[in-house]
Amino acid sequence: MSDTTYEAAAETTSSGKPTALLYTIIGGSIATAISSFLAWTWTTEFPGDLTIYGYPAPLQILTLVGAIVTAAFALSALGIKGFGWLTPTGARQATWLMALGTLATTLYTAIAIVVELGALVDLEPGAGIAVIAAAIPAIAAYQLPDDAHKAAPAKKLPSWAEILIITGVFAVGLYVVTFGIDTDDKEPQLFIAYLILVTFSTLALFKSGLADRLSAITANNRQVTVTATLAAAIAFPFIQQSGDTYTLIAVNILIFATVALGLNIVVGLAGLLDLGYVAFLGVGAYTAALVSGAASSAFGVQFPFWASVLAGMAASLVFGVVIGAPTLRLRGDYLAIVTLGFGEIFRIAMGNLDGTSGPKITNGPNGIPNIPQLEFFGYNFGEPHTILGVTLGAYANYYLLMILVMAVVIVVFSRAQNSRIGRAWVAIREDETAATAMGINGFRVKLIAFALGAALAGLAGTVQAHVNTTVVPENYVFAGPVPPNSAFLLAAVILGGMGTIRGPILGSALLFLIPAKLQFLQDYQLLGFGLALILLMRFRPEGLIANKRAKLEYHDDTADQAPTGPATAKAGA
Repeated sequence: MSDTTYEAAAETTSSGKPTALLYTIIGGSIATAISSFLAWTWTTEFPGDLTIYGYPAPLQILTLVGAIVTAAFALSALGIKGFGWLTPTGARQATWLMALGTLATTLYTAIAIVVELGALVDLEPGAGIAVIAAAIPAIAAYQLPDDAHKAAPAKKLPSWAEILIITGVFAVGLYVVTFGIDTDDKEPQLFIAYLILVTFSTLALFKSGLADRLSAITANNRQVTVTATLAAAIAFPFIQQSGDTYTLIAVNILIFATVALGLNIVVGLAGLLDLGYVAFLGVGAYTAALVSGAASSAFGVQFPFWASVLAGMAASLVFGVVIGAPTLRLRGDYLAIVTLGFGEIFRIAMGNLDGTSGPKITNGPNGIPNIPQLEFFGYNFGEPHTILGVTLGAYANYYLLMILVMAVVIVVFSRAQNSRIGRAWVAIREDETAATAMGINGFRVKLIAFALGAALAGLAGTVQAHVNTTVVPENYVFAGPVPPNSAFLLAAVILGGMGTIRGPILGSALLFLIPAKLQFLQDYQLLGFGLALILLMRFRPEGLIANKRAKLEYHDDTADQAPTGPATAKAGA
């Protein structure tokens, strides 16, 4: 939209129908917020206890938050002082998406009450008021005129103000993530409603331009952003009220994300389709288990922590080179088939090294159980420790260890990506023939990527073996309902955004957290997973967090159009 058109839309908004619509949105949002303090059902049999007046339950809090944010966007559209920063590129789409998310969350809760309790009469009037009140802003926001425009240059803020904004954003982000992880598995309705609201809220933030504005602020303060990220991550186990109940989920997410970052080197940077990558995680885990001093280990040795880490990484690296050397001259589908075969061969081989079908090394299908807890400089990770007055359990200890491992992997990935070899990987990914013609040794470059990715997966595997205290072949399959497996690892990289750091981390968090919280769906999990991937490939093929190159490749509307410049016209004539 041109500046003139936007100014005309703004003048119309200041008086007339759009103004009435905005006030309707604000009024409906206020009514929705008030309804969250009413009882939505009369019985406590519905999970979460929505029977109390004046005290919203967690499900009602989601509706309350959605209503407040919707009203804030509407106030920004009205031009109320102090709210303009919420919608740098327009308020219409953001307001509508937020109102729609609030309605969807509220309506889902009402339907869940009826389905769970079995009758429409189980709804209290408060639930009906909430649904009707939430529908009003959604209908009114849909009728608002389009005010999308290019964001004006942001006003330069003082350094202290930007630091406060970054701190506030990470504090809110930590609360939102903690809320999702801490949802009780016995209350799947709460997690589903949480997913609905978070999805619509994220879309609204992007449509309003606020996400891009925040990204610019964090880019201007990289050191502060890195510090805030690390502080928020470390703070997670200290704010857990239920001990290690949900910290285990966070530990597994970090392990999953670490392996996904290693795969991102192979797939995202070098462009090699690896369908058996989870085998390198298994190599690291089995190596750590065999040298950990476990009673069932065939070697009967116990390495210190640092030595078991190096052993796991070295074993995975060797396997990466051994597998990569004869196969990396293949391309595309042929390479994918070979790596898929390697992954299956590893799993079957680990199941046959039981002393009957082969040498007794891994105890076959029984695996290696009772792996001792890690101990590093006298700090036993399996015992509770009190830090800053907070007692941290075993999983919290491993969580903090995985934060350190994740930081190491991010540094390695970032340095490799920006190095000479990293640029060679990208060249190979874009056009291997052209890169070879420019003097790049394609085989050597791809082998380095394969070996480095395998070593990072082995690093994560050494920690996973001690967290799970057992290693069995069934943990390292190509596909299954429980991550990590090769299919989920590849999906995490593609879902998050290939070639980026934040993308695979976000993709791993989503792909681990959602199945963990929706176990009641059982076999339907994979159906939902497939549908989600189809929708993602249709509407955002570059991933949730994509680099600039990927955005241009997937959203270049002029790529298929014939050039119409004077030179082209002359040539055509």
